[in-house]
Amino acid sequence: MKVRMDHYQANPNVYQAMSRLERQVTESGFDRVLYELIKIRASQINGCAYCLDMHTTELRQLGDSEQRIALVSVWRESPCYTEREKAVLELTEAVTRIAEGGVPQPVYDRVRGFFSEKETMDLIFAINVINCWNRIAITTGMFPGCRDEGKEA
Repeated sequence: MKVRMDHYQANPNVYQAMSRLERQVTESGFDRVLYELIKIRASQINGCAYCLDMHTTELRQLGDSEQRIALVSVWRESPCYTEREKAVLELTEAVTRIAEGGVPQPVYDRVRGFFSEKETMDLIFAINVINCWNRIAITTGMFPGCRDEGKEA
């Protein structure tokens, strides 16, 4: 496999702008495990193998269980997620698939039951950032391991 282009090299300014968006989320005090769950679920929906590989690895490094990592795609039927996490995963799905039905009021209300207005905005921002990264990785043809030493870019 070969990536279509190295977006890091092709337009460093755009990459730096995306990196600043990512930092905005991580520096907001956002829960890292929750953020990785968001990244995994959005990447599953979008079909981004590169990001899915990266974020499942990061969640493992944070010490989360293999069961929780494996069951993200079926979170509704999995008792290993808290109601808070389920609300976030539901919002992640709605925002990622926004063209299919928007964000229903009950989904928004569930999230607001756990998060303040500012925290809800942080969630929305986090979901949008990973969706943007997914679209960059998919469009440029990134795949797991493509940035490893010795791989073509």
